[in-house]
Amino acid sequence: MKLNTSIAFLLLACTGLWAQEMSFEDYNPKSTLVVPGHKISKAKYPFVDIHSHQRNMGASRLKSLVADMDALNEAVMVNLSGGSGSGLAESVDNIAQNYPNRFVVFANVDFDGAGKPGWTEKAVAQLEADIKNGAKGLKVFKSLGLRNVDHEGKRLAVDDERLDPIWAKCGELGVPVLIHSADPKSFWDAMDADNERWLELKTHPRRKRSDTDPAPWQQIIDEQHRMFKKHPNTKFINAHMGWYANNLEQLGRFLDEIPNMYVGIAAVIAELGRQPQNARQFFIKYQDRILFGKDSWKPEEFPTYFRVLESNDEYFPYYKKYHAFWAMYGLDLPDEVLKKVYYKNALALVPGLDKNLFPKE
Repeated sequence: MKLNTSIAFLLLACTGLWAQEMSFEDYNPKSTLVVPGHKISKAKYPFVDIHSHQRNMGASRLKSLVADMDALNEAVMVNLSGGSGSGLAESVDNIAQNYPNRFVVFANVDFDGAGKPGWTEKAVAQLEADIKNGAKGLKVFKSLGLRNVDHEGKRLAVDDERLDPIWAKCGELGVPVLIHSADPKSFWDAMDADNERWLELKTHPRRKRSDTDPAPWQQIIDEQHRMFKKHPNTKFINAHMGWYANNLEQLGRFLDEIPNMYVGIAAVIAELGRQPQNARQFFIKYQDRILFGKDSWKPEEFPTYFRVLESNDEYFPYYKKYHAFWAMYGLDLPDEVLKKVYYKNALALVPGLDKNLFPKE
């Protein structure tokens, strides 16, 4: 029986029929389409990366980062993983001594113990101290709403009233809050043939969610929007376009309803690159509310962002198949829109950025 099976496999391979059994993960054909295209390795204008994560801000690491940043035309990197207390102060000091105008650090809040007597006051005091020590904003990770629990073990909602003084303090101090809530809605959907994120969920099974793990997607998103509306004096940068990059019409309605909400494009360029006409119109209409960001620090991936934003190229590849198995198209954004997305909007939101790093108007 084993011999017969081996002979069958050999016959299939020899006749070319074996290819019909190829899995989706293995199928990655090279396009035969021949169209004009341009490799863009460096952004047209200096840019602020509003969404980066760096655990090491030591002098040698900063030197290495700057070399890569210069090659990309990245003027300022915003490190959202600034932490708090002495660690944040040390990072700010290293930056000041080495590259004082090239890096910005955002503080983070530790939500452990939320709800205990005095916790809110302590968290606000620590945030105020971190801003005084050089942090230029607050980054809130997706753990709020997904994993963080209060002192009684209950899920800590994004709009929990015990957190209100934190958001209010950011408005008072004039620093933005960049917040990531939930994940793509597909992570909550059935993992079947209709799910665009099927491959990602198969290769990263821990990303799968459900209405009870820990709550429905829409509930978490609604919590976030209620919190934005409750604090109109605080500027919020909604990471990953609030997971509505695949529904720009709805995202536009949210932007109209919530004037203190801005959006970053980190990790959602694949959504924009498959709808060039629609996305171009969106960027032009909301050009004052969109900020450039990348998320994971991989310099070799930035050119895809530049190409989508700057070119009118057709049908070029994305760099992660499990994120997008489709091709990209350029938005060919007008120069003034590019300038706003790359740096002008960040200059208006983040205090203390060096304007001399950018073109004179």
